[in-house]
Amino acid sequence: GAPAMEAGTTMLADGSRPGIEDIVRDHSAAMFRVAVSVVHDHALAEDVVQESVVKAWQALDTFRGEARIRTWLLRITHNTAISALRKRRDDVTAPSELPERPGQTSVEESALLQADRDEIWDALSRLDPVGRAIVVLREVDRMSYEEIAEVLDLPTGTVRTRLFRARQQLVRTSSAREAFTTRGSAGAGLAGEGGAA
Repeated sequence: GAPAMEAGTTMLADGSRPGIEDIVRDHSAAMFRVAVSVVHDHALAEDVVQESVVKAWQALDTFRGEARIRTWLLRITHNTAISALRKRRDDVTAPSELPERPGQTSVEESALLQADRDEIWDALSRLDPVGRAIVVLREVDRMSYEEIAEVLDLPTGTVRTRLFRARQQLVRTSSAREAFTTRGSAGAGLAGEGGAA
């Protein structure tokens, strides 16, 4: 296959400039999770990712390399999602389903996983968009507090506090508590297509 992007550069491992295909291949799953955590609508999140990929590709020459390219892309995605949410605030609806997880599962397992995802998204929908984004970035994408702070343009201490409060709120939701504890983590129900990227 094509060479993967180096984590801290704007170049591919072979020294060439990445194209849209490279950005999509290496980062679109994480970008989608950030977008859907903010806009809470699958179709709109897909539009946000497409717009973010184009913005990132057009601005690639201005990327200074002070952050990992993934962090830079997720920040673009978050900002684009916030803008889209403001534009379509009245039209946003909660997603009814997440992308299916790859692999073979029985009908019973699929039903349980879908029920868990529904319960987790129901609980997440009670959080504000920034709280949802912090939970998804930490629990699904396993980003550090510092990376989340950079993506969301918040102080690291604020990220820690907001994550603590969001987790408390999620645990208070009885259905979410069961879904989080029976499956081991929020990531099991949120990772979606391709797992945590």
